[in-house]
Amino acid sequence: MTEKTAYSPSELEEFSQIIQSKIKSAQEDLSILRAATANDSDNGTEDTSPSFKAFEEGSTTLSKEENVKLAERQAKFIRSLQNALIRIENNTYGICRDTGKLISKERLRLVPHATLSIEAKNSQ
Repeated sequence: MTEKTAYSPSELEEFSQIIQSKIKSAQEDLSILRAATANDSDNGTEDTSPSFKAFEEGSTTLSKEENVKLAERQAKFIRSLQNALIRIENNTYGICRDTGKLISKERLRLVPHATLSIEAKNSQ
């Protein structure tokens, strides 16, 4: 029996639906992160001690920096998912870029933007 070299159109449709669902969820998360980063509301600490206000402002700055990092990571994740959709259109989805063999369905269901099989990932 010959080894399968590509996923069928019905399998690719299943993966496409998984990816589109993940993109939608990731975009919602990204918009929340961006809104949290843009939030410049004052918490009303002007009547408290200056040292507390400085501590709170430092905490707010740190929180915004973390949100920016999370937003950047989320945007990268969305780009990876969108690239996976392009691979589906090109019929190259699910093919390991290192070995040329099919990535297991189980892996693609968990990590739909994967471009390496478990074997190739472990050998890195």
